[in-house]
Amino acid sequence: MTDPAASILADPPSAVIPPAPFLRAAGVRRTYHVGGTAIEVLRGVDLTVLKGERVFLCGPSGAGKTTLLYVLGGLERPDAGQVFLDGNSVYGGSDARQANLRNAAIGYIFQNYLLLPELTALENVCLPALIGGRRAKARARELLEKVGLGPRLHHLPAQLSGGEQQRVAIARSLINNPTVVFADEPTGNLDSKTGGEVMKLLLSVVADEGKTLMVVTHDTRLAGQGDRMLVLRDGMLVD
Repeated sequence: MTDPAASILADPPSAVIPPAPFLRAAGVRRTYHVGGTAIEVLRGVDLTVLKGERVFLCGPSGAGKTTLLYVLGGLERPDAGQVFLDGNSVYGGSDARQANLRNAAIGYIFQNYLLLPELTALENVCLPALIGGRRAKARARELLEKVGLGPRLHHLPAQLSGGEQQRVAIARSLINNPTVVFADEPTGNLDSKTGGEVMKLLLSVVADEGKTLMVVTHDTRLAGQGDRMLVLRDGMLVD
């Protein structure tokens, strides 16, 4: 027979505490003004991303995917709402404080690579570290080796294929050891085979480096490789 007193004194079952959000947006709005017309691109977006998650953001053209990515990454201030990264307000404090946060904690990969044509692959990867006042040639070499470009360290972008240029961009996004990487259509300028290879490499490298990743893509096939897919339509996240 069960002792009632024992059951009263027994420790209660421990509550399951959900993990805290690593990246959080609350009520984010963004409107562009073209001539006399106001175009509401983001209409009160709320989202949370956990540390280490690989999240893909999909949706039709013009839905606001790139705008949302730029707002989350500190590149475009929202008209309303807030963005927090690891508990820190992305848009709080001085311009210098915001710039330091972007440089130290956030990595970016763009569809058009955005490599400086006069710099070698190694120099392009080193650039964000130099902007932050750090020397990182050894780290840059390590990252270029990791993305399979060890033999092409001293090649200019014009001497590299599109897939190779995007590999350089992946390495560059990681040079400052950021906590999160944002990628805007990273396979958009590549054929399907090369794009698939680059996406596989990106997912592998960020997992190996222990980074959180958010990718904008129109390709739901590629998006299926992530942990979670979000869909943006008419400036709002939909189920």
